[in-house]
Amino acid sequence: MKIDEIKEIARRHYIKTTKAKKVDLIRAIQLSEGNRDCFGNNSSGECGQEHCLWREDCV
Repeated sequence: MKIDEIKEIARRHYIKTTKAKKVDLIRAIQLSEGNRDCFGNNSSGECGQEHCLWREDCV
């Protein structure tokens, strides 16, 4: 997913996007959605979130 798309999702969750890195935005969105902030921490194969919006970028 492109950074502009991620920023738009973040804005819908009222997350500030100024100077934020992709990984930080995704993790903030995950927390806002009530999920673990596990994006990019090398546990994607073990996280059990098969339908996660970020799975393709994470794996």
